[in-house]
Amino acid sequence: MKPAEIGKVAVLLGGKSAEREVSLKSGTMVLGALRARGIDAHPFDPAERGLDALIEGRYNRVFIALHGRFGEDGTVQGVLEWLGIPYTGSGVLASALAMDKLRAKLLWQASGLPTPPYEILHADSDLNAVAARLGLPLMVKPVCEGSSLGMSKVREPGALDEAYSLAVNYDRVVMAEKFIEGPELTVGILGDDVLPIIKLETPRDFYDYQAKYIADDTRYILPCGLPPARERELQALSREAFATLGCRGWGRVDLMLDASGAPQLLEVNTAPGMTDHSLVPMAARAVGLSYEDLCLRILEAARLG
Repeated sequence: MKPAEIGKVAVLLGGKSAEREVSLKSGTMVLGALRARGIDAHPFDPAERGLDALIEGRYNRVFIALHGRFGEDGTVQGVLEWLGIPYTGSGVLASALAMDKLRAKLLWQASGLPTPPYEILHADSDLNAVAARLGLPLMVKPVCEGSSLGMSKVREPGALDEAYSLAVNYDRVVMAEKFIEGPELTVGILGDDVLPIIKLETPRDFYDYQAKYIADDTRYILPCGLPPARERELQALSREAFATLGCRGWGRVDLMLDASGAPQLLEVNTAPGMTDHSLVPMAARAVGLSYEDLCLRILEAARLG
């Protein structure tokens, strides 16, 4: 598709979620990449301008580089549907489902897809009983948050209360999920293609915000080291998990392998990071797709409905 066919593009970046700083990095890099391919692309920060300015600016397409709430949860997708401006990534419902870890798990369970056992925590929950039922260690996480914000790995029952108090600052719904001891994998989805699996290793307690965006000692293993047939199986599972939520365009599926080697689905990211530490660009490079061409391909798939 030629730049003239694409028209004027707004790159949504920043926003007002807890992931604003990461979004600014992602969006700035996407903006530069699109301009390098001759696209008439412009930065647009919804925290600073009303979205009605997209109509005034006569934008033909939107590249969503927002992360977290109001960008990845179906909110901005709904506004763009109303305004009639094609946008990148998943639609309203799929974005909302993927952002909501509880609803995503419920759909996967109903479809027979593997995901770790969990319980929803409340202020009056018997945390010792939860730990006894699920077993330790546990991951305590806000249900609707990204980039591992508000998450804690709990090894002792006595630490559950503090973990809950942290998570509830990010979302009123908090989940305790059985921690899977094993390799952590991530699978990029690009249109009809499933990208090579990346294995993640960090010396930290888990793959947290620091490991994702700041630390230099996180290891990204690509090729992931799995036998080709096994990698294809996990890619197919990831594609099914993505499709079960109704996702489209592009995204990333995170999963782990348990002690027996069985996969356990963790979450789907419908607007993954596009920074210099990010995983989808890394996987795309492994199949010969440059960062600039990756951004262009995502943009070309922008649509409504």
